[in-house]
Amino acid sequence: MPEVFWNRMTAPALRELAAQGAPVLLPVGSTEQHGPHLPTGVDDFLSTEACRRAAAIMVAQGRPVVVAPSLWCGLADHHVEFGGTFTLTLATYHALLRDVCRSVLTAGFRKILIVNGHGGNVTALHAISSEISRELSAPIAVTSYFVAGQARIAEILEDQDTLMHACEGETSMTMAIAPDLVDGVRLAEAVGPEIALQSAPSEAIHVPRSFHEVTSSGVAGDARSATAEKGEAILDACAEAIAEWLMK
Repeated sequence: MPEVFWNRMTAPALRELAAQGAPVLLPVGSTEQHGPHLPTGVDDFLSTEACRRAAAIMVAQGRPVVVAPSLWCGLADHHVEFGGTFTLTLATYHALLRDVCRSVLTAGFRKILIVNGHGGNVTALHAISSEISRELSAPIAVTSYFVAGQARIAEILEDQDTLMHACEGETSMTMAIAPDLVDGVRLAEAVGPEIALQSAPSEAIHVPRSFHEVTSSGVAGDARSATAEKGEAILDACAEAIAEWLMK
């Protein structure tokens, strides 16, 4: 397969792809605690992998595409109490995304899709993408890979309808792409309450609180039924949804 990652290509190759009208996928995630059994980079790894698979689908259809380097830090203040977490302020996150998107546009590209992998980024990204689209006079689209593939995810998972946190879904996908980073010895501890995604609050009034108040394990959902096969299916389904939108 031709190279799709921005930081593995030369500047002339990128200029050529820009001239061909290639869209740029920008994976964004977070580096934060993911329970006792998963690495802190899960959200970053999975958003990048969803983009890579979407790009592979497009390349197979003869369509040009670029996957930008991921933004591995997001809005994760609610996870700080567990340790192992980086987080940004909203103003810093806005400025970082604006400047990255400006760089993409300055390089000659005209279509950007931010692909998010962290529930805590969702609400902010919707607002930020609207603002930077106006600031840069270019449409900056945004999705979360787990929202793009939500209908299929609900069919694949056994114990939940959507992704939660360090759960059946996220653990399955990590098993699929980085099984050596999953601590199988501690998988039995990877259980917590079911929660709604940050983008779909279950309560009428939002009161900020630490994730530690929600779950002492750092897990929301139940990871014990996770399998690599489920992870492969989820990632493929999400990638197909993203690629389908880009190729419209």
